[in-house]
Amino acid sequence: MKRNHVYLSIGLAVFLLIICNSCNRNKEENQIVIFHAGSLSVPFQEIKTAYLKENPDIEVLLEAAGSVDCARKITELNRNCDIMASADVRVIDEFLIPDYASWNLPFARNEMVIAFMDKSRQSDKISQHNWRKILADEDIIYGRSNPHADPCGYRTVLVLQLEAMRSGNSQVVELLEKDKAYMRPKETDLLGLLEAHAIDYIFIYKSVAVQHDLKFINLSDSINLAKPELNDWYANSTTFIHGNQPGDSVKMIAEAMVYSLTIPKNAENLSLAEDFLAFLLHPEKGMKILENLGQEPIFPDENTLKQLNLND
Repeated sequence: MKRNHVYLSIGLAVFLLIICNSCNRNKEENQIVIFHAGSLSVPFQEIKTAYLKENPDIEVLLEAAGSVDCARKITELNRNCDIMASADVRVIDEFLIPDYASWNLPFARNEMVIAFMDKSRQSDKISQHNWRKILADEDIIYGRSNPHADPCGYRTVLVLQLEAMRSGNSQVVELLEKDKAYMRPKETDLLGLLEAHAIDYIFIYKSVAVQHDLKFINLSDSINLAKPELNDWYANSTTFIHGNQPGDSVKMIAEAMVYSLTIPKNAENLSLAEDFLAFLLHPEKGMKILENLGQEPIFPDENTLKQLNLND
């Protein structure tokens, strides 16, 4: 009887080994794993759908999180991915290069807005000129994402600091002490709260507001982090987020928003990652989808694409 148990255990182990090897082999052959910013969820899903029409035998796994958390999955959790796309070019620079990635390619822009719904309290009154007063109202609840996990979170901090400097009203930054219970890991986590009317307003990217048919107010160019020509002014605002190691911190300086991407050094399927990025960066394919969904593309030059082997 014991011998049978031994044979059964050996047989089971061999079977699992075969299955495991088969899974690994399949992954090496036809699977792409992508870590991406939450604000890229809608466009990346559409880009994936379009890519699979041309490549039906490929499996594309999308995993959304705050960009900082995406980087930490690689640096702290030792997770493998074939592509990482960040909502802030500096996240890849600060967290991945040079140990975990060797290059960082900008590919899109965005801007900060305040989004809401028809049922949001005082939605008929809020404007570019009075939003500070409305958000400060004790009857109003607003949401923002965690600055230590998500660029939209620390950009909210930077926007409020810039508004305090622009207006000469230091009380604006007191909004950072309000409604902390409604802070979430990434900006797209706030959408459910807004739709359920648990909160009235959210700081979020314009592209996400457009993609989810939200109402929103545009913020002035002096604080919306949309204009590269205002980077000298934006740079007056800074904040710190948690670094790679306990006790470490990374200084984030306000600047116009730039999304970027890379292929990490731990990518398990380099050739497919390059093929997917060539599709994403094609002006009439992935970049056109980004543009149609409210996000301004940044088109890499041909020499850069050739150097990175990302020509379509």
